[in-house]
Amino acid sequence: MRILVLNVNTTASMTRSIGDSARSAASPGTEIIELTPNFGADSCEGNFESYLAAIAVMDKVVNYTEPYDAVIQAGYGEHGREGLQELLDVPVVDITEAAASTAQFLGHKYSVVTTLDRTVPLIEDRLKLAGLSERCASVRASGLSVLELESDADRAVAAIVEQSRQAVQNDKAEVIVLGCGGMAELETKVAAATGVPIVDGVRAAVTIAESLVRLGLSTSKVRTYATPRRKVITGWPITKTTANLIRG
Repeated sequence: MRILVLNVNTTASMTRSIGDSARSAASPGTEIIELTPNFGADSCEGNFESYLAAIAVMDKVVNYTEPYDAVIQAGYGEHGREGLQELLDVPVVDITEAAASTAQFLGHKYSVVTTLDRTVPLIEDRLKLAGLSERCASVRASGLSVLELESDADRAVAAIVEQSRQAVQNDKAEVIVLGCGGMAELETKVAAATGVPIVDGVRAAVTIAESLVRLGLSTSKVRTYATPRRKVITGWPITKTTANLIRG
């Protein structure tokens, strides 16, 4: 089994970290291929960057020429999953939904701890759209940017632990979800400090993607995620393969 794991930003070191986290959860015989978009922002922390990342991720996937069995979009709260589901015949798993759905098996309510406060509404909207918001106790910001998660790991862990503790004590959360792909591989340290289950979306997404492939299941194409209709696309800004896929 081969699974593509797509970083939504262009920071190569973060792509490697996401790939390592995915491999740590993969079953024997599952190959993880981590990919970085060809264009976009070095971190995604707002709507503009998120929509840009959605186009970049779709472009990267449809121009990948080797066979694969599933795709994981490794951006928490980012746009683009629906477009990938229209374009592809294999399962597409978004780490936002993977983490939140997994958390619901582990406790009555969960909280998400993310990066900057400005990303909180995006995550809240994605959880609501996915039907996963009712058991979300809170979405809390650590106050750190995505890039600071790598540049100052100790500070990142401390900030995430502090918000996780507040979520458990004040918001009555019983499970904490790490709300950023860049937080991959931090769950052990946060779990030790908080005493509650910690869900990393990348690792959760790998296990879900593997299960879907083994069950022989993929996205329904009868309505919402039907393949895009072929039509004239004017001024398509990216690679020819993507444009031809839609234009016909």
